[in-house]
Amino acid sequence: MFDYIIIGAGSAGGVLANRLSKDPKNQVCLIEAGSGDNSLIVDTPGAFGVHMFWRKFNWGFTSQPDNSADQRSHFCPRGKGLGGSSMINGMVYTRGHSSDYDAWENLGNTGWGFDDVLPYFIKSEDNSRGKSEYHGKDGLLTVSDIPKNYYPLENVFMEAAQQAGLPLNDDFNNDQLDGVGNYQFTIRNGKRSGVGSCFIRPAMQRSNLTIISEARASKLLFEGKKAVGVAYHQSGETKQVYAAKEVILSGGALNSPQLLMLSGVGDTEHLSQMGIETHHHLQGVGKNLQDHPEVPLVYKSLRKDGYSLSSIFPRVKEGLQYLLGKNGPIQNSITAVGGYYKSSDDVAVADVQIHFLPLMFADHGRNIEYLIDHGFSAHVNVARPKSRGFVQLRNNDPMADPLIQLNLLSHPDDMDVLLKAVKKMRTIIGMSALDSHRGEEVFPGKHRQNDEEIMHGIRQNVSHVYHPVGTCKMGQDSMAVVDEQLRVHGLESLRIVDASIMPTLVSANTNAPTIMIAEKAADMILSAAKGV
Repeated sequence: MFDYIIIGAGSAGGVLANRLSKDPKNQVCLIEAGSGDNSLIVDTPGAFGVHMFWRKFNWGFTSQPDNSADQRSHFCPRGKGLGGSSMINGMVYTRGHSSDYDAWENLGNTGWGFDDVLPYFIKSEDNSRGKSEYHGKDGLLTVSDIPKNYYPLENVFMEAAQQAGLPLNDDFNNDQLDGVGNYQFTIRNGKRSGVGSCFIRPAMQRSNLTIISEARASKLLFEGKKAVGVAYHQSGETKQVYAAKEVILSGGALNSPQLLMLSGVGDTEHLSQMGIETHHHLQGVGKNLQDHPEVPLVYKSLRKDGYSLSSIFPRVKEGLQYLLGKNGPIQNSITAVGGYYKSSDDVAVADVQIHFLPLMFADHGRNIEYLIDHGFSAHVNVARPKSRGFVQLRNNDPMADPLIQLNLLSHPDDMDVLLKAVKKMRTIIGMSALDSHRGEEVFPGKHRQNDEEIMHGIRQNVSHVYHPVGTCKMGQDSMAVVDEQLRVHGLESLRIVDASIMPTLVSANTNAPTIMIAEKAADMILSAAKGV
């Protein structure tokens, strides 16, 4: 018996485990399906692409064929282990624009406007730039600038963007999105600074925190409408643990709705089809899935000063630099450069995000032919998509993967934004600063010039940016799953704390917002326990 059970040791669950166990009176149990191990690959910032092939710390889901994307399925990596997706992500630290959070509040979620959530972003941060209006210095999460841009292509791209009219932006987290520059990252002294290393491992010495790893939750346990525990599979056995105060679901936007449905919480019609008796009807469970639709503009390079697997000596040198002193480009994320711009002059706030890579990159880095060649790629995504997908069960087997339908371009406005984004990025790459590097345009390709041809290419190449949210959304309408306190509607002692509660996707990489959600939820939970 514990006071609190947290299901999932990802970016939200890890923060909760730390904050709730800080009080020695709270007995906290953290259950994680993945391993409790760490590894050099996890710690090495420049090695995160390896996780696209190595599944120890990656669920490696695959979506259903997408009608809006040429009937293609999509690879959906999600972190598995102590730290969740913060173990395998690109470490980019962005929050989005203030209007994203004000929109949450305008949907009826009191206390979730930007002024309400900013203190929680600041609380978690230990920013290398020090304390300011938008940044914190005393938090557990290291946020830092990269030492330098090691690949000439990175600086040349930023110069081209400025020639095209984008300003240089040195902080995408001060509510000014427009521009190009270097992102900040969750990296400390050349090592990944994820939730595992910053929140979970420092708390592991506490006697009141119990971590159960390699344990896959299979069902929530209820007494009437009250959540009292969880059943899980570990080492071939089914075990149970119980909570005196609350059960907190932090499995993420794909796994959290899956566990709810396996437990009989969801849309009755779907549960019946899966042979599951309904314990509590909530039709919004698994609905409202959102991710950032993205396409890469890929070019060959006339020079060999980017990253390529064909250049063996530079790669060996970089490896030695890192192993011997945490120096060189491997101490950086390969996504060092990026930014935002408006798809048109009619847009009030930038609606396109950029991730620039000094290599040819497509199919989540699994296109080895691209990686061997010399080139670069500029990935553009729809920052606030309107398309919606869903998560369902494949069957009633708790060991099965969830069924994921992304529907990336199901709303015509998202295609319109991507089309404009591609055309604008073509203009940027056509600037004189890139003349000495710009080679053949691999995608969209010079054969695609008019809108119909470009849109056809987008449908053939669109993917996502690993930012699934929204499947247990916060709100008061008929499709909402949790209220503004993150309590599941109609049930007791059960909260959901992860990216699934976002009613709408923010214009950012979602790791920082997920950590913020957990920081805010921890205060809610502790206040509730005190009767405040």
